[in-house]
Amino acid sequence: MATFLYKLGKLAFRRRHFVALIWVALLTLAGVGAASAPTAASSSFSIPGTEAQKAFDLLDQRFPGSSADGATARVVFQAPDGEKITSAANKAEVSKTVKDLRSGSNEVAAAADPFVAKTVSKDGTIAYSSVSYKVSSMELKDADRDALQKTVDEARDSGLSVEVGGDALQAMPETGATEIIGVAIAAVVLVITFGSLVAAGLPLLTALIGVGIGVSSITALANALDLGTTTSTLAMMIGLAVGIDYALFIVSRFRAELAEGRDREEAAGRAVGTAGSAVVFAGLTVVIALVGLAVVNIPMLTKMGIAAAGTVAIAVLIALTLIPALLGYAGKRVHGRKARKAQAAEKKPEPKTNMGTRWARFVLRRPVAVLLTAVVGLGVMAVPVSSLELGLPDDGVQPTDTTQRKAYDLLSEGFGPGFNGPLVAVVDVKHSQDPKDAVARVSKDIAATDGVKTVTPPAFNKAGDTATITVVPSSKPSSTQTEDVVHTIRDKGADIKADTRAEVLVTGTTAMNIDVSQKLNDALVPYLALVVGLAFLLLMVVFRSVLVPLKAALGFLLSVVAALGAVVAVYQWGWLGSLFGVEQTGPIMSMMPIFMVGVVFGLAMDYEVFLVTRMREAYVHGERPAQAIVTGFKHGARVVTAAAVIMIAVFAGFIGSSEQMVKMIGFGLAIAVFFDAFLVRMTIVPAVLALLGKRAWWLPKWLDRILPNVDVEGEGLKTVSGDDPAQEDRELARV
Repeated sequence: MATFLYKLGKLAFRRRHFVALIWVALLTLAGVGAASAPTAASSSFSIPGTEAQKAFDLLDQRFPGSSADGATARVVFQAPDGEKITSAANKAEVSKTVKDLRSGSNEVAAAADPFVAKTVSKDGTIAYSSVSYKVSSMELKDADRDALQKTVDEARDSGLSVEVGGDALQAMPETGATEIIGVAIAAVVLVITFGSLVAAGLPLLTALIGVGIGVSSITALANALDLGTTTSTLAMMIGLAVGIDYALFIVSRFRAELAEGRDREEAAGRAVGTAGSAVVFAGLTVVIALVGLAVVNIPMLTKMGIAAAGTVAIAVLIALTLIPALLGYAGKRVHGRKARKAQAAEKKPEPKTNMGTRWARFVLRRPVAVLLTAVVGLGVMAVPVSSLELGLPDDGVQPTDTTQRKAYDLLSEGFGPGFNGPLVAVVDVKHSQDPKDAVARVSKDIAATDGVKTVTPPAFNKAGDTATITVVPSSKPSSTQTEDVVHTIRDKGADIKADTRAEVLVTGTTAMNIDVSQKLNDALVPYLALVVGLAFLLLMVVFRSVLVPLKAALGFLLSVVAALGAVVAVYQWGWLGSLFGVEQTGPIMSMMPIFMVGVVFGLAMDYEVFLVTRMREAYVHGERPAQAIVTGFKHGARVVTAAAVIMIAVFAGFIGSSEQMVKMIGFGLAIAVFFDAFLVRMTIVPAVLALLGKRAWWLPKWLDRILPNVDVEGEGLKTVSGDDPAQEDRELARV
């Protein structure tokens, strides 16, 4: 592989005009496609194989036109202090608002009058109107949302407090200026690392080109492939981080090769042949982890993973082709002014013992103490995981100044906390001998269930073979008590089916969230086995070792559990919540564990590959195991540190998002990268390798014969590049 990439790097350097033109053309093509593509009409959220989804499908079939998965809005009215919502004036205003809601948009299927539907609180101060739409929230147009907002604003002018809950007002998440700050921090780190604006600008420029192509392609295909808004957010988050990192490693190696006296074309070829090999395998681990999300069998998550994996693949291709091409344009300016003056004067910089070398030597002197300190520290951070509660966020975790949160609080005040997450029991009596009696029994049994506050009378369809019963729990939607209510009703449904042949299915947003959480939990172990297993095989090929990949996988598990512990402490317990914009604590998003496993594993292996391949390279070239560790840190620690800081800055930028899910993902990934890069890869890895010695690079002979030799160390470049073998023993220049 090193030989092929070496030739590719030299070709891209020589044909830089052609290569640059191709990437500009691709960016333009993707941009035009995104600009001319129709707006995504739908982004359905289906969970195949769950009871809640089965109930939704049954409702669509038996209640045609009911739009079971259509958008909903709850317009909540509160009378001014000292007044009742039932007073003549307030009642008239509410009725007028309901009428305006019905006529405001052609997509409105129904808008219930609170006084007809009897949705008025017992004290007469709060009422609400349930508005249902013919299409899902993603299909609603801005004009429909504007009509809803305008009607609400007019109602507020009358003196009533009017707020809107539900998903009808759901909009694109806003990330704000913090995202730009993350990129700015990355730029500062690059300038400090390279001491050259040109060298610092290359990774940023190529990362932005890669993300531009990736996100524009997603936008262009969003309508055809039913892609949601969070798909492009994830692709941008991952693509930006790895795009900068991969380019950073190629540019760093190019500068090192130049410092050894090679001409620019040869340096570009060798940089791509050596560092580029590490980029390919690092990218492959990320792609495996992201595509592997398909194992969960949640279409939305699968699409997010594949789209992000595509953006990572683009970042790899750009690092291997566009970077050497741009290095051809940059010339000697990839070095800072001071380094260029020294080169002009033909002065070699005096070798210095850098921080990476000093740290590696410190670890080698005290490997056991360093190992225990790092493991215990991560273990302490992982303690909060023992109280992890999973769920999907509802309006109760929205910022307190949003209308969704205000509506949520008003409904809790007027009707109880469970009113924000009603359950829908769908009773299929098609095969029952006495449908009405069977439904009556279901209603009675549900009403007698612990944790159920109210049960509405059954509503039959026209055929009389299906009925719906709305169940209001006494606890809030995201609580474990509500989850117990759902499981209890389902257990009772099994007994009812045995007696009456009537099938009881529980659905609704709350039940769907519970099913999603369960599905994700069930998929975690198979997913972990698949991803870690494939990556283990890949790393065995790269490192020609059994113990190094094993250590890499175990270290990853330690860092991801510690990161999950930090997420629990901040978002569930509320520790330092104000610092990270957490206004309301609650359960951790159910897809967070499996999502962090996927993304963080890929990124963790990036640092493993970049750092340990340099050690492996030194070991293969004849250095003792301990000296190889020092050499790896001497040349790799500074760059890996810069890459980790950049990635942390990019992910942390998403903490400023208005969307709780994006905010939590940004924090989780940032803290996971911190733990993995600095405590696992930079601390535990050298300590373990020091203790293992030569055993770290042990590989059974029979396995050595089976595994393909991909030559990540660049051994084959000695003959291809025509270098004098004696020169290969020179001490590598520090970047």
